[in-house]
Amino acid sequence: MDENFLLNNETAIRLYHDYAKDMPIIDYHCHLSPKEIFENKTFKNITEIWLYGDHYKWRAMRANGIEEEYITGKASDYDKFLAWARTVPMTIGNPLYNWTHLELQRFFGIDEILNEKSAPQIWEKVNALLNSEGFGARDLIKKSKVEVVCTTDDPADSLEYHLKLKEDADFDVLVLPSFRPDKGLEINRDGYQEWVQKLQQASGIEITSYEQFLQAIEQRVRFFHAAGGRVSDHAIDTMLFAETTKEEAAAIFAEALKGNKVSPEDEKKYKTYTMKFLGGLYSQLGWAMQFHINALRNNNTRGFRQLGPDTGYDAINDDQIAKPLVRLLDAIEQENGLPRTIIYSLNPSDNTVIAAIIGSFQGGGIPGKIQFGTAWWFNDNKTGMLEQMQALSNLGLFTRFIGMLTDSRSFLSYTRHEYFRRLVCSLIGEWVENGEVPNDLEFLGKVVQGISYNNAKDYFQFQGKEALVR
Repeated sequence: MDENFLLNNETAIRLYHDYAKDMPIIDYHCHLSPKEIFENKTFKNITEIWLYGDHYKWRAMRANGIEEEYITGKASDYDKFLAWARTVPMTIGNPLYNWTHLELQRFFGIDEILNEKSAPQIWEKVNALLNSEGFGARDLIKKSKVEVVCTTDDPADSLEYHLKLKEDADFDVLVLPSFRPDKGLEINRDGYQEWVQKLQQASGIEITSYEQFLQAIEQRVRFFHAAGGRVSDHAIDTMLFAETTKEEAAAIFAEALKGNKVSPEDEKKYKTYTMKFLGGLYSQLGWAMQFHINALRNNNTRGFRQLGPDTGYDAINDDQIAKPLVRLLDAIEQENGLPRTIIYSLNPSDNTVIAAIIGSFQGGGIPGKIQFGTAWWFNDNKTGMLEQMQALSNLGLFTRFIGMLTDSRSFLSYTRHEYFRRLVCSLIGEWVENGEVPNDLEFLGKVVQGISYNNAKDYFQFQGKEALVR
């Protein structure tokens, strides 16, 4: 993992070092805490910043035979770190191996390989740095040249810390909310009625009908917009569509509000109409809409009951997405015009399907208006990223791709942008070396810088602190 890591030819080396390496970052989808950013949270040791909440690492540790006591249990932070250090050598071939060492190199200046033997020394060195000046949450964001952070936020959230950060002249990074209304769409999920009550309180609109529900949702979208939000995000684990009317959706909502479960067909109808409403609203406000499709969540019932969601018990789903996705996009397009839309599937078998579908809805004078989102979650590895980029380049315009995001809860995960950029340069360099594209470094450098940063800057049109994203 030297300076030319993943750069497999001379063209790739020049593209990365001369064009990609120093570009800023727009992290348009992550799960960082705005409270921790506002407070410039500091970390007492490497376990806290590295292993708390990182279900990628937890899965690997379980696969390596580590007892749960040393993963999410009551073992000491040092013992948990040692358990991870024992696991790291076993992760060769997994991106965790590369990410681990990139983070040690870039943030802490440590070039040693992490294993059980080196762990005590690395523990002491990293912890000494973490307890010195310049290693708080804000500092790590700034060191990574991040200009925009889009967190993931429920419609009922107060956005207290986003609003405080917006007024904080000492921190020139935009920290913006993303509108994540999943709890308002999952009409059959336990807690739906309680969530509607939270929405009522947050919006100040009494919700006794579907019309009032939509009014409350719109009020919250506009509140997010006023706070600088320009992105929504939808976890659509199963892609659904059903022809319906507002009257049908209203009757289904009324039934759910009584605490009753609705039929699968009625759930489709409710979700379809609500998504059409939201899509029209996003289009009106100039937002980008994200669909994350085909996750299979909470597969291990015992693990879920013990630890809750997002703890490493998820997988890839294989539901078919083409027809319902096209019908939903078309319905929004016909009624209100599609907003900028980014589509991700957790199943790499859907790559060519999505790459083809987005071509059916481009237009409006917006370059890459409908995006095939970057390789996500189980796919943000070398193979997954290259397969996603190849599918996009085969069927669309790779040059208009808005690139990488972290989708992470860790302030150290920005090295994933470096990993991604190195692969972009390697792929384009391979095309040059094969004689498939001209060896025009000035043009290709602009392409690389576009995918690294400029395309996202132009696409999202974030507005906020004057110093950023001019």
